[in-house]
Amino acid sequence: MRLLLKASVVLAVLLVAAITFAALEGHRRFTGSGPLAEPVTVVIAKGSGLQAVARRLAAERVVPDPWTFLIGVKLRGAALKAGEYAFPAAISPEQAMRMMAEGRTVIHKLTIAEGLTVRQVTALVEGAGFLAGEVGRKPAEGSLLPETWHLSRGDERAEVVTRMEKAMRQTLEQAWAGRAANLPLKSPEEALVLASVVERETGIKAERPMVAAVFLNRLRDGMRLQSDPTVIYGLSDGLGVLDRPLTRADLEARHPWNTYANDGLPPTPIANPGRASIEAVLHPAATDALYFVADGTGGHAFARSLDEHNRNVAAWRKIERARR
Repeated sequence: MRLLLKASVVLAVLLVAAITFAALEGHRRFTGSGPLAEPVTVVIAKGSGLQAVARRLAAERVVPDPWTFLIGVKLRGAALKAGEYAFPAAISPEQAMRMMAEGRTVIHKLTIAEGLTVRQVTALVEGAGFLAGEVGRKPAEGSLLPETWHLSRGDERAEVVTRMEKAMRQTLEQAWAGRAANLPLKSPEEALVLASVVERETGIKAERPMVAAVFLNRLRDGMRLQSDPTVIYGLSDGLGVLDRPLTRADLEARHPWNTYANDGLPPTPIANPGRASIEAVLHPAATDALYFVADGTGGHAFARSLDEHNRNVAAWRKIERARR
């Protein structure tokens, strides 16, 4: 009887020792450096179960084996997020778990330049291979805020477009609330339309308040805007670019966006303007200028009178002839 009791005690001690050793070894394997020899990117699909994730990470050598990761995650009660993860070399299973629990996915940048049309922006969104789904509905022209967007693999294209629209609404509302006094604009929507014209007229940030002031002065005086980009927008079916120079016939073409033929603002924006162009329209330069033309340096020459403008035009045409 005593021998049996001693044997039971010995077995119990050995069992406790074995469990303790296993726990310590499991903790060491979970918290220590992993087997990954070099960085690797792994995409975890939405809906993947914990066992599938553990097997995938083990197959990619991110973790030493599925069970170490599986048990460690369960003991800590972590909820892992799907997505694209860039795991560094020798990352521990615990660090991999924390990365996935916090959703620290790979960030992709999608840059939307100022002045692109909705057709051009949606083409970029559709062409971003790391996004999912369809754009779906066509957004209104001018409703997408140009900037560099930080996105994750699997983000829905429709949701990305919605984010761009929300950002533009917020930007426009804030800018309109702080606008200068006595502008000949009735609403934020009119400001957006004019900002899109300014955006397409000049790519020089310092010029935008001057260009905006010219158009605002012309609106006050009842003069037509006479902006080439508005003509191009109508002729190109909203693409915003032509594969040929404008002709005199183009300037006389009858369509709603032709500001040579129609009074006031175009019926819609002609592009998606950036923050700087919106601010330029709502805080224009202090000037009496009514005209501008290219000056040969990439910028523009501004004029208060038609005679002065005609001289600037003649100078520009001379530069054009010399370049041929």
